[in-house]
This record gives sequence, C-alpha cells and structure tokens, in this order.
Amino acid sequence: MKKELRIVFMGTPEFAVASLQALLKHNYNIVGVITSPDKKAGRGRKIHYSDIKNFAIDNNLKLLQPSNLKDKDFIQQLASLNANLQIVVAFRMLPEVVWQMPEYGTINLHASLLPQYRGAAPINHAIINGENETGLTTFFLDKKIDTGKIIISEKTTIEKNDNFESLHDKLKIIGAKLLIKTVEIIAEDKLKLTEQNILFSDPSELKPAPKINKEFCRINWNNTTENIYNFIRGLSPYPTAFIFLNLPDNKQFQIKIFASKEEKTNNKILHGKIYTDNKTYLKISCTDGYLSILELQVAGKKRMDIISFLRGFQIENNWEITP
Repeated sequence: MKKELRIVFMGTPEFAVASLQALLKHNYNIVGVITSPDKKAGRGRKIHYSDIKNFAIDNNLKLLQPSNLKDKDFIQQLASLNANLQIVVAFRMLPEVVWQMPEYGTINLHASLLPQYRGAAPINHAIINGENETGLTTFFLDKKIDTGKIIISEKTTIEKNDNFESLHDKLKIIGAKLLIKTVEIIAEDKLKLTEQNILFSDPSELKPAPKINKEFCRINWNNTTENIYNFIRGLSPYPTAFIFLNLPDNKQFQIKIFASKEEKTNNKILHGKIYTDNKTYLKISCTDGYLSILELQVAGKKRMDIISFLRGFQIENNWEITP
C-alpha cells in the first residue's frame, strides 16, 4: 500500500526550486517549506528573498525562516506540521533534533556521485578537477555531512565546454527527476540502501568539495593550461576566477575571468606574462602554453568580451600578473 506522505521541503537557492516544483507537479503534499532568513543585498542594501521563498509565496506554501535551527519555537513549529518525510536540497547542516523528527527520515539531494565530492561546492570542484562525469545522489541524513546511506544516484557527462552555470542548470533538472524517483521509492516502500563506505577502500581516494572562499578563486599561473582552463570554468560565472594585473606605475587592478581557450606549446616561457595585439586577443602564459582570455570583467565595469575590453584598455606586452 502506498504511503501517504506529508513533506517538509528545505532549501534556499535557485537549484532547489526545480525539485520543489517537481514535487508539486506530481501532487505531493508539501505541508511546509523551510528556507534561510531574508538578507540585505546590493548597493541599496534592499531586502532580498531567497529563490525558494519567492516560489513558496507564489504557490501559497506555508513558509518558515528560522535563523537558528535549534530554537525551541522553531522546533515546535516544525513538529506541528506533522510531516513524515523531510527533503533537503541545497540548504544548511541540520541539527539531529530536526533530521530525526519525521517517521520516514530526512533525505538529501546532493550534486555529486557520493561518496565523491562531499561538501558545499560539488559542482565547482568536479569541473575544477577536470572530471568527465558527475551526477546526483539521494541519501538519508545522518550525523556527519554527506555520509548517509545512499538511496539512488544518476550519472551525467561533463562536457569540455561546460562551466559551473551550464552544469548547474543540467543537474538541477536531472536532480528534480531523481528526487521524484526517490520519493516514489519511499512511498512504495521499495528502499534498497547502500552504505557509502563499501564504495571506496581508502579514504585518500575521496575528493572533497569544501565551500569556496574569495582567495581560493585567485588564479595560480604556475600551472598548466588545462588546469587553469578547468579552474576558470569551474568558477564561472560565480564566484569567478580572478587575477591582479600589475601596471608600470606600481598600481594593480583586479580582473575577473569568465571564459578562456587553451593554447599549448612546447616553448619554455615565463608564466604570468601578457601577450596581446591590443585588438583581437589577449593571452597569458602558463607552464605549458598560453590561455587566451575570451570574457572578463574589470573591477567597477561590466562583463565584456575581449575585443570590447581591448577597445577601452591599452595593455602592454610582457605586463605581469601578480603571483
């Protein structure tokens, strides 16, 4: 007999919207939505709603925005929803009192093939590491981050020209479909779980996916063209790889790089040097060639292609990138 599910959905960014939308489309009973508190953003410091909050409001769903997931009032509110299943997609770490609450447990949709790429930024790190495939996994939450028993997973290809944005958009659609399959398995009591520790023999085989901070995004030109190319697309368009360009007057300015092209060579060259015709191309030397910059953004300016950039900025050959 199919279980009658009362679902609480937890998520914040746009990635989670596709999953919540799919649940409603398949007529699942969403008794509550939990998302992050509103934030002030932009130059005007205006109140910014999360993508999940906007979707919940548009679809008349009950919404909770706790600042503290251990707060007694929130726990009481959550319990009053009488959910028997909780679903987490791109939210924050839950305390045990929350994830243990529903009868059928709390499941998470994670954007990697667990146990690989546990952590906050699996899509970015998979591209940065030059992976040819990734996927999504649904699993039950437990005490450690991304270590619970796997329900199902699905693979997908990472194309050579994929960046974070394009892969993110593919995975959110695949993930929504995988989540529906997962909920159906639970509703029909057809669970066959897999322990993650049987999928690897040595912890050193695991590749982590920690949260990305600003300093991580700075490009190290003492690297190969392929590695830097993957690094740029793994951070594009957000949070974005960047460089500091040294000017002759000892000043420097920051440039964000959104797209590039590899140019390998056998020549031994000094890395971090700029080469340009000041009309159509600008390339920077790496350890085994050059990386042609295709799209960039100077601090305080709009994102632009390289030709537009060179019309307004006079760059000298052999200018250096700050190490």
